[in-house]
Amino acid sequence: MKKLFIISQKDQQQTDAIKAGVLLANQLDLLPEIAAYSYESFSGDAYYNPRIAAAVRAQVLADDTAYIQQQLSDLAANHVPFNSMWCKSLFEHACGYAQPDEYAMIVKSIHESAHFLPMDWQLIRHTKVPLMLLSNNPLNRAKTILMAVDLGSNNAAKQALNKAVITQANKLAAATGYELHLGFVIRLPKILRDMDLVNSRTLIKEAYKRHSQELNQLGLDKDSVHIVAGDADMCLFELSCRLKAQYLVMGARQRQGIMGHVIGNTSESILSRIRSNVLVVPQHSED
Repeated sequence: MKKLFIISQKDQQQTDAIKAGVLLANQLDLLPEIAAYSYESFSGDAYYNPRIAAAVRAQVLADDTAYIQQQLSDLAANHVPFNSMWCKSLFEHACGYAQPDEYAMIVKSIHESAHFLPMDWQLIRHTKVPLMLLSNNPLNRAKTILMAVDLGSNNAAKQALNKAVITQANKLAAATGYELHLGFVIRLPKILRDMDLVNSRTLIKEAYKRHSQELNQLGLDKDSVHIVAGDADMCLFELSCRLKAQYLVMGARQRQGIMGHVIGNTSESILSRIRSNVLVVPQHSED
């Protein structure tokens, strides 16, 4: 049986990653495992005196351990293994540790940050397994799951990513009993919409007709298929809000190097506003 890797941090905002992660592991028939990450930059005496720094570090780790033990006791889940560690680069350790041959998913509460490359973006770009990011600003959720697919792509890599997203979304729907919806965004720049150079209704109608065979194979009700035109991140955000989706399942092409910093990613840009839990399905890319 594969494992579900739960990332616990002090500042989890409104979402308790341990509680949500243990529940999700039970639903998906996975073995939960918790890693509590702590790190603080020292100043004053703790900075200049290694003995003081070591004592502070030991106390922080002891507090984290006590916190997790209490959480697991409250959940009647004392059997769940956990590890408290002092780690400056959470994403490097987590992505290197949670390998696909042993782990099926990583679960983490969204970390709010003002930095250019927040921790969650780094996790998205480097994770080897699906990554569940728990929203800190949830809607009054309905029992729905929205999966975002790119039906219009002929690129083999994107088609493979679509299949992976559909597979993960179906697993989640089967485990939770939630209603599954599909969202496909026809990318249409705002300037074209504003200038009425393109009739978006015609594009959407043609898309339904063009992809009817693919959609029928998915076995979804007509009312559960949503094709819209516009900016991908905004359209998916609006659609997830309209459905009050508890989960949004989407793929991420993991660009590395300079291009990874320059080119945006829908899964990254949507995190700043999304109010659903986001399951990011990774795909490695040399782009």
